[in-house]
Amino acid sequence: MQVSTEILQSFKAGIRGPVIGPDAPEYDEVRQIWNAMIDRRPGLIVRCTGTADVQHAVRFARKHAFLLSVRGGGHNIAGLAVCDGGMMLDLSLMRGVSVDVKGRTARAQGGCTLGDVDRETQVHGLAAVLGFVSATGIGGLTTGGGFGYLSRRYGYTCDNLVSMEVVSAEGKVMRAAADENPELFWALRGGGGNFGIVTSFEYKLYPVGPEILGGAVVWRAEDAAQVLDFYRSFTATTPRETTCVAVLRIAPPAPWLPADVHGKPIIAVFVCHSGGIDEGEKILAPLRTLGRPVADIITRRPYTQMQSLLDATQPKGRRYYWKSNYLSRIEPQIIATAIEHAALIPSPHSAIIFFQLQGALGELSADYSPAGNRDTAFVLNITSSWERAADDAVNQRWARDCFAAAAPHSTGGTYINFLNEEEGRERIEAAYGRANLERLAKLKQKYDPGNLFRHTKSVLG
Repeated sequence: MQVSTEILQSFKAGIRGPVIGPDAPEYDEVRQIWNAMIDRRPGLIVRCTGTADVQHAVRFARKHAFLLSVRGGGHNIAGLAVCDGGMMLDLSLMRGVSVDVKGRTARAQGGCTLGDVDRETQVHGLAAVLGFVSATGIGGLTTGGGFGYLSRRYGYTCDNLVSMEVVSAEGKVMRAAADENPELFWALRGGGGNFGIVTSFEYKLYPVGPEILGGAVVWRAEDAAQVLDFYRSFTATTPRETTCVAVLRIAPPAPWLPADVHGKPIIAVFVCHSGGIDEGEKILAPLRTLGRPVADIITRRPYTQMQSLLDATQPKGRRYYWKSNYLSRIEPQIIATAIEHAALIPSPHSAIIFFQLQGALGELSADYSPAGNRDTAFVLNITSSWERAADDAVNQRWARDCFAAAAPHSTGGTYINFLNEEEGRERIEAAYGRANLERLAKLKQKYDPGNLFRHTKSVLG
């Protein structure tokens, strides 16, 4: 990006937060995001402290035709938070959360992580519908749909939005809600970063916690067929307060796992029951007595602890490559495929994951929001993760091979936030559905005709 020193100094004078160039000592630390495979170098990083900073930066980028990327939590698998050569607009300093206990809503700034929101809402025994890893940014999660342990009860994260404050491509601050700019409100509830920069989200809250019944049960890999077959029937009968996530991977050196299991293939079922504790104990009893588990850490625990239980599997700085599809059911063929490819995992950090979803999602129409595939029951996520660049090819190939083998048993639909950098138009359509995607493309022309917000999963052809 080329601007004169005078113009740049004038821009900096209108920004309260730090403005960082490639020569700044903190530049590499700030530009680094969660996925170490992404190594882009923006020409300028603007660390916004509020909506006024975002507005000023957007107007500047638009005036000078800069490529613009937006970072919230920086946790997106495709690395869309950071661009090469352009302006990276960093919201990670904007992490304020306010809770309206009586109205059961929370307003969170666009740079918040899930952990930020959970920490404040749980003070009051309330929770927003968010994701599974506390370091995830709420911005990308929510504008991409979002799902987590509470989605079976209450739907996608975006289904539980009350309003958003948005900076448009023109640098105009707008409120998007059902009663104000409703088309923009629709587009932002799943349409990603195509339409503006959300500087704050207002969420519905629900009485959850501060304690829930949750944790995991672990078995050796030789029991995987039995466990997954049980998982298939068990998840068909559990109430919406109970969400189960099945994981096939190599056992990490976790203190709660027996030492003789470390480094060996395992299958685990993570569980969150957000209803009554006594009821949950009865519901989960058959799971906990299944076969010969090597560990059982299901217990009464803080909801915030449950929300961060998977954090250690997703540290910043590893190399990540994911492939994902939706499933309408857990079929015997998908069980066999998962077991076969779990035995071939080349990295101790990779996993094959089944997220349970059936429930409230399907009670809303397919066009309620752009976040499509409301008839889904499970998300299959093949999460390849490793340490060294020299191992890129073998780990990516494993994920692709597993995905190809599982694809015939999927619905063909996918989750927009799980698409990696290389996946294009066909996969984006699979995430939204054709009708929703066509509607999004028309709204893109209305709200961002110059395509300023193009460093995202584009809804344009």
